[in-house]
Amino acid sequence: MSLELRERDLDGFFEVPFAIYPADSPYVTPMRSDLDRYLDPARNPLMRDGGGRLTHFTARRDGRPVGRLVVHTHPASNLRHGTRRCQFGFFDCDDDIEAARALFARAEAFARDQGCDELVGSFNLTAMQQAGVLTDGFDGVPYTDMVWGPPHLPRLLEACGFAATFPMSTFEFDVGPETADRLLGPRQRAILDDPDWTWTPISRRHFKVRFEEARQCLNDGFSDNPMFVPLTPAEFDFQAGEMMWIVDPAIASLVHYKGRPAGVVICIPDLNPFQKAVKGRFGPTALFHFLKARLRRRRAVIIFYSVKQALHGQGVNGAMLHRVTRALHERGYRQCGVTWISDENTASLRQMEKLGARRLHRLHLFRKAI
Repeated sequence: MSLELRERDLDGFFEVPFAIYPADSPYVTPMRSDLDRYLDPARNPLMRDGGGRLTHFTARRDGRPVGRLVVHTHPASNLRHGTRRCQFGFFDCDDDIEAARALFARAEAFARDQGCDELVGSFNLTAMQQAGVLTDGFDGVPYTDMVWGPPHLPRLLEACGFAATFPMSTFEFDVGPETADRLLGPRQRAILDDPDWTWTPISRRHFKVRFEEARQCLNDGFSDNPMFVPLTPAEFDFQAGEMMWIVDPAIASLVHYKGRPAGVVICIPDLNPFQKAVKGRFGPTALFHFLKARLRRRRAVIIFYSVKQALHGQGVNGAMLHRVTRALHERGYRQCGVTWISDENTASLRQMEKLGARRLHRLHLFRKAI
């Protein structure tokens, strides 16, 4: 059976997961419109403004899409971390080693052409978006902004010469007052009782102002994290701007200290039931499925939380998560997911322990010197 590789075949690229994964698998596609703009170098500020290079490949066997891969450079990341790294992402493939090897052969050739000496992924497309390849927890139903892949993907990567590195986990916890109260200690209670700390919902009306403050908190609080690259206003708006239409002001908020932004929790309803129902396309039934998912929503997901470095170690994270967990319960949510946390991030892992969170997925990056 013949294998064909196509470059920039976006229709085939989008169809790959539908062709190779069972309909009842936990996989959830990104919206086709989001994929269009992420992979468009003229629209994505990582390429348009940041000088990155990007292309994508689709493998077809006898005309049927069986594998896909994005490969791209992130110059700001390489400059900040002293690497010559090329990144891959959106790797989905049938259990077909020939197709996987063909995809990575093209990716490695692209990386060498860009002067890179390693290929690492998965990043869809940066460390602040979906990251990692699933290596355990294959039955865990992912929340929005989490990845899912079948057990053969890590095996294919190893067969192509990649080695697992940088272990990460996603988490899930039950929502309730008892969960929220486990986060409280003397420091957290003092913050909640102090009028110098004020709590501001991220409403649609003031979305632009609040999201710029959220970006400042993220860039400052995550500054020392591995692989982090501060987001420009254009990058943050490109990646998160559409949250304006789905944000629930009761569960996403900023905290100010003496009038200045100090920390942020971005928590949104889990949109995966909607995306799965419409198969990633805005068609005639999209509004019906959106309203149906909204009425039945019981799951939310924390995309990120961050506190400015000058305020680390004062109990602000615990106070923020306490408020969000109580608000989730009051709004009728029953479970909350937390996107990836690395094994190196002991502070965030301690918060998961306090929440009684259970590990949902185990993920790793995969690296190959080229």
